[in-house]
Amino acid sequence: MKNTRIKSFVFSGLILLDSSQFVKADDLAQANNPLANFQAFNIHNYVIGELTGPGDLDANQIWARYAQPFTIGESNWLMRASLPINTYPVNANNSHKTGVGDFNIFAAYMIDVGNSAISFGVGPQFTLDTSTDDRLGSEKNSAGLVNVLFNAESSTLQYGYLLSWQASFSGSDDRDDVNTGAFQPFVMYQLGGGTYLRSTGVMIYDFEHDTYTVPLGLGIGKVIPTDKIVYNLFIEPQYSIVDEGNGWSEWQVFIGLNMQFKK
Repeated sequence: MKNTRIKSFVFSGLILLDSSQFVKADDLAQANNPLANFQAFNIHNYVIGELTGPGDLDANQIWARYAQPFTIGESNWLMRASLPINTYPVNANNSHKTGVGDFNIFAAYMIDVGNSAISFGVGPQFTLDTSTDDRLGSEKNSAGLVNVLFNAESSTLQYGYLLSWQASFSGSDDRDDVNTGAFQPFVMYQLGGGTYLRSTGVMIYDFEHDTYTVPLGLGIGKVIPTDKIVYNLFIEPQYSIVDEGNGWSEWQVFIGLNMQFKK
């Protein structure tokens, strides 16, 4: 079953190359910008083929993400809200439980760096205990900071990062506290015609348990613009090159559909 799903994702990735529709340079540059000045809705799916630790365990995580630019006085901000649907193993026999996970939201204050091709934002984030089962979330409420950079100066190579940290401030006394940092570098190399290569693995360090994961990804995507919406489809296999602790992804396939709504 797992291999069938992966093969279908690989096939889907290959057919992204079929379209030869002309894509504007600005659409390409902004299609992967998490701070783009557009209302956006994304659906991301992490198909986790193997988890670190004992047993042959797998998992799945689907994220629905909504982004909305807004202003406070003369300052510009971008809000992104994310809600996961988690499918996690709940015992050594690889039986799974599926339900809603913890809700995350951040607001990034957009700082003018004097170059319109460079987006830079910093602001607060919150993760709220919204899981429908205690095994699908942390049972904690957390707060922290995010910092995002995206450089689109080059029409061929775009790059940036999303850096975040959060720690729990309330929640169940029976669960461990949350204290995690994450660093997601992203690189996009344009091949022409809207097709591009990508790498966006998220490195995570758990300060509470002194565990970590460092994944490396290489995928392919396709930007498809229309009059009102810029579609961005992609598939990116990722493999953990170094990790410590149980429950991290050993390997996974990251697939997604991003939609930016033009003004």
